[in-house]
This record gives sequence, structure tokens and C-alpha cells, in this order.
Amino acid sequence: MTTVNIHQAKTHFSKLIEAVMRGEEIIIAKAGKPAAKLVPIAPVKPKRKPGALKGQIRIAADFDATLPDDLLDQFEGK
Repeated sequence: MTTVNIHQAKTHFSKLIEAVMRGEEIIIAKAGKPAAKLVPIAPVKPKRKPGALKGQIRIAADFDATLPDDLLDQFEGK
């Protein structure tokens, strides 16, 4: 974590923003006392919308049917 004074922050603001975008946290101090913190913004995950793929996915009628013995044996390593 880097600490800079207000004058440095104003002078090198774009460099500080680049550092924050790389994941660093920057403390901005006024008269040597911490006054603010620059931190990266966490990406926001979009909310899931139930039914968004309706009509685009098809599940076979025999989806949960028992597997044939020869195929089942292959899965079980027999």
C-alpha cells in the first residue's frame, strides 16, 4: 500500500489510477494523516435471470434413463 500526499496525488493522478487498476491500494494523506483511500472497483457480476435460455436448450425425454450395461461398465472401469 502506497501513501502519497494531496499535492502528489493531484500531480500524478493518472499514474495513481493506473496503479489502482493493477490492484494496488493508494492512501492519500493530508498533512501526513491518511484522508482517503483509492481502491480498485470489484467487477459486478450480472444478476442471473431465470428462463433466459428458454427455447434454446432441449433436454431429451430419456435424459435420466438407465444407461446400457456396456456403457455403464465403461464408466465403472470394467
